[in-house]
Amino acid sequence: MDTTFSALAFFVLAIAVLASATDRRTKPLERRMARLEQKMDRLMAHLGMEEVEDPRMAEVDALLAKGKTVHAIKIYREVTGAGLVEAKEAVERRMR
Repeated sequence: MDTTFSALAFFVLAIAVLASATDRRTKPLERRMARLEQKMDRLMAHLGMEEVEDPRMAEVDALLAKGKTVHAIKIYREVTGAGLVEAKEAVERRMR
């Protein structure tokens, strides 16, 4: 039983170390991506350009008006390639 507990503790510790290492690698990339997006937004504003919205986003808005949030999230993910959490948050912002 003591061996089982030690093996389980080692396994949990190994997973924690791997998760921490992955998090350390993704945080700088996320910050870099955010900076690039800000620069692109400023550049487009300077040039007087607007981002063209995909026509299917009107379908997302129509689904939201009908109360079909889950289907709207699905369409949003298809259009943008966003993950589930990101799409859910974006669709909820569109509902406001």
